[in-house]
Order: sequence, then C-alpha cells, then structure tokens
Amino acid sequence: MSLPYDGGLIARARKLRKEQTQWERKLWYDFLRNLPVRFQRQKAIGTYIVDFYCHKAALVIELDGGQHSEPEQQDYDRRRTDYLESLGLEVLRFSNLDISQNFDGVCQVIVCCLKKRLPP
Repeated sequence: MSLPYDGGLIARARKLRKEQTQWERKLWYDFLRNLPVRFQRQKAIGTYIVDFYCHKAALVIELDGGQHSEPEQQDYDRRRTDYLESLGLEVLRFSNLDISQNFDGVCQVIVCCLKKRLPP
C-alpha cells in the first residue's frame, strides 16, 4: 500500500532525522534499527511527519515530550492519530519519560505489536 505524503515535507523530515531528540536516538540506536523488520525515521505521511514507521507492519511509533500534555496539543495528536488510523496504520505513543524510565517495557510493547501485525 502506498501512503499519501506532502512532498514539501521531505526536507523537513531529513532535517528532523539529523536533529533527533535524545529519546528518539535511544529508541532508534538501542532498539529499532537492530530489529529484523525495517523502520524508517521521520517519515512523511499525509501532511504529518511521524517519528518512526514500519511499512511491513503498518505501524507508527510516536514519542511525546511534555508539551503533549497540553489540551491543544492533545487535540492535535488525536486528529493526527485518527488520520493515520484511517489509513490502516496502528499508532503507538510513548512519552519521553517512558523511554527514560521504562525502556524495556516500551520495547516489549513494540515487539508484541509487531507479532500481532506481521504474518507468521
């Protein structure tokens, strides 16, 4: 399945890949890039750029900083998730605090989701 994307976001996505947050770096370098299934970083989908995307599992992983607890940001995140789910994608959201304090638990959730979404 080919996903829609705004070509104008490609340069921004490239920039975000170079300027990953410490939590994105940790998840990428300590876990996602070593999985047997391929993930992409900062992938343009529709009018959004998602943190991590696995095409084979139709899975998006988002890492949220403290600003995501603000009501306006929560509304935006909800619309964004609804849009991504309308494309048949599953969205997993983790806080930066989850990455810092429960990294193994985050990794276990991702593995469980991949097992559900990938063919045996």
